[in-house]
Amino acid sequence: MSLHDITARIAKAESAAGRLAGSTKLIAVSKVQPNERVEAVLSQGHRCFGENRVQEAAEKWPGFKEQFSGIDLHLIGPLQTNKARQAIELFNAIHSVDRPKLAKTLARLAQEVGHCPELFIQVNTGEEEQKAGIMPVDADAFIAECRELDLPVQGLMAIPPVEEEPSLHFALLAKIAERNGLEGLSMGMSGDFEQAIALGATHVRVGSAIFGERVKPAG
Repeated sequence: MSLHDITARIAKAESAAGRLAGSTKLIAVSKVQPNERVEAVLSQGHRCFGENRVQEAAEKWPGFKEQFSGIDLHLIGPLQTNKARQAIELFNAIHSVDRPKLAKTLARLAQEVGHCPELFIQVNTGEEEQKAGIMPVDADAFIAECRELDLPVQGLMAIPPVEEEPSLHFALLAKIAERNGLEGLSMGMSGDFEQAIALGATHVRVGSAIFGERVKPAG
């Protein structure tokens, strides 16, 4: 696959779902990808990228930001509270707000720094013990809590269980978002982003289909 192939598939999925062209943002997941692959995608004009770890992004992106203008960087992996200040300074959006302690930390730091990235609340739609995210039954209350903290919550994010039909989880996430008046839906990855678009995804996270298989760091 190429970046062109993926954007064409997104446009086709939007059209099939009766959605506005360009209403889905493609987050190119660049985690654990060599810099030359990332630079190749940047050189094609793409500017929206997703990283899993604050430390890796801090090493990779300042140099690219000097070289390329208009980079839109999204944190899509878990965020530790001790990395929250660095994340606020580095990212345009954080997709993994998943617990009250983190929400309170982000609210305090946003007041100190004077700005806050767009925020997405991660919902554990599959209620998996090993996975981060607020449980669906607790989502409404947590969304309200984040709003009381004046956090700029744009939407919700989910990663469906690998062995289950993703559309069921996308539909659940969309239902929670709708009843809470949230428009952003960060859902869908390389294997299922067309299904996610059909169910209202505003952000899809595609990595290996654009860059090829991830390269694990040495050691």
